[in-house]
Amino acid sequence: MKVSVTVNGNTVEAEVPDRTLLVHLLRDVAGLTATNVGCDTTSCGACTVLLDGQSVKSCTVLAAQADGHQVTTLEGLGGGNGEMHPVQRAFHAEHGLQCGFCTPGMVMAAVSLLAENPRPTEEQVRTGLEGNLCRCTGYHNIVRAVLAAAEEGGNA
Repeated sequence: MKVSVTVNGNTVEAEVPDRTLLVHLLRDVAGLTATNVGCDTTSCGACTVLLDGQSVKSCTVLAAQADGHQVTTLEGLGGGNGEMHPVQRAFHAEHGLQCGFCTPGMVMAAVSLLAENPRPTEEQVRTGLEGNLCRCTGYHNIVRAVLAAAEEGGNA
């Protein structure tokens, strides 16, 4: 099946098997490896990306479903000069990561959350990120990072 997906502003066209998952298109075809393969069951959220601005777990979206759509990965968030997105800056400043495996998906979920709710409460952040698992941090600094990004205008 031929697919054409706009990823981080660039067109990615490929001939892929019908059952190719979006996460594999991003990693194996587009070479964007920040999107991690964690569980392949939508349980962990390590593969979270934005599809037409909405947070999705790319391990359960077929590449064919993304055909003709816009995908944003962690690599596409910041400015062209290596400038970080407000959520990325907040994760760095608030130490919202430890091993880093969940971080790309967590950041993408946070960007989506802040687009929907620019001023969330701590409880709303915790609820909004509950589909993304972190096995290292205990979430305290992740929640602080999302709240700090909201203060900075992290839905930019």
